[in-house]
Amino acid sequence: MSERPAHPLGGKRVVLGVTSSIAAYKAVDLTSRLRRLSAEVSVVMTPDALEFVTPLSFEAISGNAVVADLFEESADPVPAHISLGTEADIVIVAPASADFIGRAAAGLADNALLCLLLVTRAPIVIAPAMNEAMFLNPVVQENLERLGRRGFLIVGPGEGRLACGSEGPGRLAPLESILDRAGAAVGDNA
Repeated sequence: MSERPAHPLGGKRVVLGVTSSIAAYKAVDLTSRLRRLSAEVSVVMTPDALEFVTPLSFEAISGNAVVADLFEESADPVPAHISLGTEADIVIVAPASADFIGRAAAGLADNALLCLLLVTRAPIVIAPAMNEAMFLNPVVQENLERLGRRGFLIVGPGEGRLACGSEGPGRLAPLESILDRAGAAVGDNA
């Protein structure tokens, strides 16, 4: 009898970026699923994401401290966003808000997650989540296209009823789709 093959993310160092979207609570479940796949998970939150979900949830599930402050003091001489970025096997940003996508497309570096994106050489998976009008806005579409040209892997969004009550594209992609895309990206880089 043969063993079921391990998931490509098993044993990998995953950085999960969480931005300011109502879908941020789903990132807690994504952290749990990654841990069940035996991935080592470190969570980096944007300052505004802290308004939607607390670091304690991620810390309890991942077993690692959350990075949310670009200037947090540490005994380690290498800032967390740099060490996490250079050690990551993959970076997943889920959910990715319109604001975050625009900042990333512009190459800005005013928070720990954006700085980490500029440091890492690992594959980057972006899972947008926002109101459908925001998602369909030409500026957001151009920013996603720009990120795609730079090698970012875009997953979703899904369609359906949104938190604001409207219907359309903008829901965070199913977590399985995000995990599948991230697993394929890690497998492609093996």
